[in-house]
Amino acid sequence: MTRSATLIFNPIAGQGDPEQDLRTIWKLLEPDITLDIQMTSKEVGANELAKQAIERGIDLLIASGGDGTISSAADAAIGTGIPFAVIPRGTANAFAGALGLPNTIQAACETILGGHTRVVDAATCNGKPMVLLAGIGLEAEAVEQADRESKNWLGKLAYVIAGLTKLGEIESFEAEIEIDNFVSKVQAIAVTIANAAPPTSVLAQGAAGVIADDGLLDVTIVTSTNQLEAINAMTNLLGTALLGTAAEREDIIYLRTKRIKVTTEPAQKVVLDGELIGTTSVEIECIPGGLTVVVPATEETTEQTTDEATDETTEEPMRAFG
Repeated sequence: MTRSATLIFNPIAGQGDPEQDLRTIWKLLEPDITLDIQMTSKEVGANELAKQAIERGIDLLIASGGDGTISSAADAAIGTGIPFAVIPRGTANAFAGALGLPNTIQAACETILGGHTRVVDAATCNGKPMVLLAGIGLEAEAVEQADRESKNWLGKLAYVIAGLTKLGEIESFEAEIEIDNFVSKVQAIAVTIANAAPPTSVLAQGAAGVIADDGLLDVTIVTSTNQLEAINAMTNLLGTALLGTAAEREDIIYLRTKRIKVTTEPAQKVVLDGELIGTTSVEIECIPGGLTVVVPATEETTEQTTDEATDETTEEPMRAFG
């Protein structure tokens, strides 16, 4: 039977030819899937288009664009059980990287046609949808530094260069971390709260691998006090991502929790799923099993952890603040 799907397509995402990309997607998915193609614009965003599609009773929601488009469209699918598919065409494509999804149009379409699904967590940040991460401090500064021209020319490398540039201007801030009525204050240069994150999101890698379906947020706090310490901390975090071993530095704190509130003095910029959303404070809460994602056939469908497991995991990190 032919399925019906709405494709939310961002025509200004990425570095390719959007018209050619759209023709390729249509050619690969038809006739197995009847596509209703909806274009994002300045007037109408991915979230509104996705909500309208779900109200019409679609079988499948597909988002094609960068991580901002994907996060916005995914918000409409959270809690519905409607399969959500991704055709990444952005600069970083971090959502695809975090879940092991294909990063080419052809492979992504083949995955959609395969029809396998995996239930993963979602989250909210100040009421906004979060499928990846919120970055406070250094990560937000790097995203702001990486302009559209540099991303078009350098791709993911633009973020790396921007981050290194910002390390030379490093300034710490006071971060107040509140978890389950436990409050602690630390001097930090970066606080990253991740629901899911690929290894390339270095500042999220304190625990060596963000788990996308454990019902918890992964929090990494870098407390380096000077540029040299910050460079060493970044190098260590890169090692955790590559080797799968947790960070072992006094200036890197990591923990897992279902919800968290972060306030800072002075106020710090916040980046949410690749988009700047303003400044601190932030309140973030995990939505266990909130999103059903279409994945390659080799992926295993995983169940969420129980509330009991969540509570046990939360206790251990609390001692990190000692």
